[in-house]
Amino acid sequence: MDKVLYVAMSGARETMLAQQAHANNLANATTTGFKADLAQARAMPVFGDGLPSRVYAQTERPATDISTGTLTQTGRDLDVAIDGEGWIAVLAPDGTEAYTRAGELQINAANQLVTGSGLPVMGAGGIPVIIPPSEKIDIAVDGTITARPLGEDAAELLLVDRIKLVRPEAGTLFKGQDGLMRSGTPQPLPPALDVSLRPGYLETSNVNAVSELTDIISLARQFEMQVKLMKTAEENSTAAARVLQLS
Repeated sequence: MDKVLYVAMSGARETMLAQQAHANNLANATTTGFKADLAQARAMPVFGDGLPSRVYAQTERPATDISTGTLTQTGRDLDVAIDGEGWIAVLAPDGTEAYTRAGELQINAANQLVTGSGLPVMGAGGIPVIIPPSEKIDIAVDGTITARPLGEDAAELLLVDRIKLVRPEAGTLFKGQDGLMRSGTPQPLPPALDVSLRPGYLETSNVNAVSELTDIISLARQFEMQVKLMKTAEENSTAAARVLQLS
């Protein structure tokens, strides 16, 4: 069989993977704190007998665009946004520490401070933050949480905990299958005292919807071209078989 079929097939496969990444980005264009995924592939010559005249498409390790989204004011006491670089530490479903910039915080039935998706927020001591029954909760720019217990006057404030904020080195974070960022080290990152929050704000997704839609259209045309190339390879194979039959 003509090797051009495998060349076209590898290109179509990588185009489909890129389509999935861009479609996921577009679906999360309004998700708080979402970071866009980057799709990348490169041409790889095939070495073997003879000259490397065939070039396959090969996936490279995908990356994530961690640029900051737009900060929008909500005025809600439990809404926080990272002001500049940094991440909020949370407890992932698999029990490990992960990192996010989604600051839609709330209190669950177990009095834990959790994200909008229900992930417990880690405190400075490396354990989830527990909020006692309170009339009002305030979060400072350094992540310190204070609360006014039920039945107490305004002067009675309780220091609850401090949200664990981290600042990893550039290029050390990667996005897991659950959408959370993780470090390349087995140990949790240490708290960073130079990371600050902006209470009453939320960070929007950094996805550019127009750019993502344009990329999806472009990839659809590329996929169509690869399919046509595979069809051409099939027609050439059929024509060659007919010639052999005549001989």
